[in-house]
Amino acid sequence: MGVRFLLNVLWFIFGGGFFLAIGYGFAALICFALVVTIPFGVAAGRLALYSLWPFGRTVVSDPGIGVGSGLGNILWMVLFGWWIALGHLLAGIAQCVTIIGIPFGIANFKLVPVAFWPLGRTVVDLD
Repeated sequence: MGVRFLLNVLWFIFGGGFFLAIGYGFAALICFALVVTIPFGVAAGRLALYSLWPFGRTVVSDPGIGVGSGLGNILWMVLFGWWIALGHLLAGIAQCVTIIGIPFGIANFKLVPVAFWPLGRTVVDLD
């Protein structure tokens, strides 16, 4: 059993991965219901899958993003991104208080930039 798999299982159960995925998934469904916010729904769905199983994966910027993604990110940041990123930051700090929680805190810190600026990013495996 690999360390990444073990960390992902522990993250899913104890680190909040399950609840984060449900929250992001619910936000994605709401965004899909409103036609104008479908790009935000795609971003929220990407965040849901990434927050469900974060170890062994990372987020990279897509070099081909256009002006629309930049404007959408600004709108996302003003309306949603800052408080989601703040939540991940505070959860990461709280989890880093204990030695056992440090990997989970680092996973929350990895989610901060994606939650703050989600459009134009892609989740890739580290392998």
